[in-house]
Amino acid sequence: MADPKGFMTTPRETPQRRPVDVRIKDWREVYEPQSFEHLQKQAGRCMDCGIPFCHNGCPLGNLIPEWNDLMYRGDKNEAIDRLHATNNFPEFTGRLCPAPCETACVVGINRDAVTIKQIELRTIEEAFGAGTVKPMAPDRLTGKTVAVIGSGPAGLAAAQQLTRAGHTVAVYERADKIGGLLRYGIPEFKMEKSILDRRISQMESEGTRFRSGISVGVDITGSELKTKYDAIVLAVGATNWRDLQVPGRDFKGVHQAMEYLPWGNAQGLNELQEAPPINAQGKHVVILGGGDTGADCLGTAIRQGAASVTQLEIMPRPTEERPSAQPWPTYPMIYRVSSAHEEAGERMFAVSTEEFLGDSNGNLRGIKLVETELIDGKFVKVEGSEKELPADLVFLALGFVGPEKSELLKQLEVTFDERGNIIRDEKYATAVEGVYVAGDAG
Repeated sequence: MADPKGFMTTPRETPQRRPVDVRIKDWREVYEPQSFEHLQKQAGRCMDCGIPFCHNGCPLGNLIPEWNDLMYRGDKNEAIDRLHATNNFPEFTGRLCPAPCETACVVGINRDAVTIKQIELRTIEEAFGAGTVKPMAPDRLTGKTVAVIGSGPAGLAAAQQLTRAGHTVAVYERADKIGGLLRYGIPEFKMEKSILDRRISQMESEGTRFRSGISVGVDITGSELKTKYDAIVLAVGATNWRDLQVPGRDFKGVHQAMEYLPWGNAQGLNELQEAPPINAQGKHVVILGGGDTGADCLGTAIRQGAASVTQLEIMPRPTEERPSAQPWPTYPMIYRVSSAHEEAGERMFAVSTEEFLGDSNGNLRGIKLVETELIDGKFVKVEGSEKELPADLVFLALGFVGPEKSELLKQLEVTFDERGNIIRDEKYATAVEGVYVAGDAG
């Protein structure tokens, strides 16, 4: 145990965010540097529980008490080894994961939880800074070949593990650059793309081959893949976005979040010669959806100079405290404030969009809202609560409903469950010989 009294004597503290009026003028990550000594004190709050429920909360099964203790003692090399034992990319999860480990932390029963996410992030960043994250090329090759379709986090993790096992791995990506949603969906202010590029560089040094700008199923067919490779891993994600079919959906100015966010990233990286085709500058923006994707649209619109931003959520406003129906160690639905929510904009809860309003030229001018009540599990309209909200742009951040039913999936003849996901067994195998599925697609 790091510090036997740490959880009693040291209060929880996370790194400070840069001042709002400073950070909205650039696209850099929002956090200030934190001294290593300060981080060690936070790591010392870990109780090294007899039954560490943080393991249960973490989908990866991270060995959290072990690397908390090692970081507290300053043994950075052993700490990163224990972290990498279960997590290929802690620099991604340390920035982007919602940290269910912290809501399952035993300290969190009656005190503030350990800052597990920040300790994880600092462990990998210390390792990169010291040059101890090196390529791990296999000692010998197996002679087997694998095609990984999709270069998001699941595809990259599968490719790295398979390469290190000695297989020859090629990762196919339809976009121009490798990274999937890590590159095109996550805003620069949440994770700078240099973080992604340095890991891809490591993977290239290990022997992973990357093929970007290739639409698998069109440029190369499923049968050609099966002929060329011993195995195929489908890591295509759940990119089939949920739409909202209400009157006025076709007005100019209504876009899906993932039609918008890639342009914001390109702008943040100075990759555009002119203004992005979907640009919030000077416009009244409304975001439908109260989740992380909606917050990403919010932060992007603020940095583009939107005149106003309003984020709508059909659910009632969550409580500040853990609901009784979601006891420890479950992940509770509580009121959360992201960095983007601190910066600007208004949040409205328990409202639903009835209609998009437009002008005679087919341009969006507003939306018609109605308040809702959740009764017996269903959203019921509150009569007489209708109102209009000005809007030049609307972004739909309503989640995703499984993988796109692409030509590749048809060609491979994989099967789907009732929710539209690819069926896989406990070994991640589909019903098709030699075809596996990883990540959100399965």
